Amino acid sequence: MNKVNGFLYGLLSSASFGLIPLFTIPAMQQGMGFWSILLYRFLFAMLALAGILLLDKQSFRIRRKEILPLLLLACLYDSSAVFLFWGYQFMSSGVATTLHFMYPVLTTLIMMIFFHEKKSLWRMAAIALAVAGVFFLSNGDGTGSVTWSGIFIVLLSALGYALYLVTVSQLKNLEMKGLKMTFYVFLFGGILLFTGTEISGIGLQAIPDRTTLGNLVMLALVPTVISNLALVRAIKNIGSTLTSVLGAMEPVTAVCVGIAIFGEPFTRSIALGILLIISAVTVIILKR
Repeated sequence: MNKVNGFLYGLLSSASFGLIPLFTIPAMQQGMGFWSILLYRFLFAMLALAGILLLDKQSFRIRRKEILPLLLLACLYDSSAVFLFWGYQFMSSGVATTLHFMYPVLTTLIMMIFFHEKKSLWRMAAIALAVAGVFFLSNGDGTGSVTWSGIFIVLLSALGYALYLVTVSQLKNLEMKGLKMTFYVFLFGGILLFTGTEISGIGLQAIPDRTTLGNLVMLALVPTVISNLALVRAIKNIGSTLTSVLGAMEPVTAVCVGIAIFGEPFTRSIALGILLIISAVTVIILKR
């Protein structure tokens, strides 16, 4: 039963993360900029995580030497989220989320180039599969709306998250539980975003209506808090490798939402591109 529960939690984690477009795009359609959407997402998620930490009787105290690493993680997480939301303006949400799902491939590349992780034929083949997948996605929707500039922006999102994961794995002086770390990443990330919007003159937009408020709250809860909680449970029951493989539900969910809710195109080329990228990520994870 522990394994069954682990698989269910793994599927819940990845599928809920794939619901980001479901709550983000309607807010954008109401005129909200992705900066403001992210700020509200971080605010509501931080409040929810604070409540969970209080119920769990965990201390909020952090050491002075942990502040700079947390600021670095927040900066990387911010960049990943900003580029992903920006990418929604250049292509369908399903294609953007699939490209973002390439972060394990980029993590492997970073580890091989900068940390001298052993190269292998399997990993090189997986990278080639991922590149082929990007090519098919770039020509996939039949409308020409997927541009190379848009692909570059979303790949920066995947790179930001890959750097976030590598940094977490390499930090030796950051010893705290995952939910507490996520809370501070959102806290510092929100502060950085707010500072950036104020300096640039963009400013924080008011929430236009109750429907948008509901979408922003759900964006903070479902693909953020619930996804993180389910991820922790899944790793405890079935381990990180299988949990990572189940992450393939993330782009699949986003594609299904895009087609069913937003009427996004789904062609043979898009299907092939998604299949190639999911295959590449699965090979990378299983060979780690």
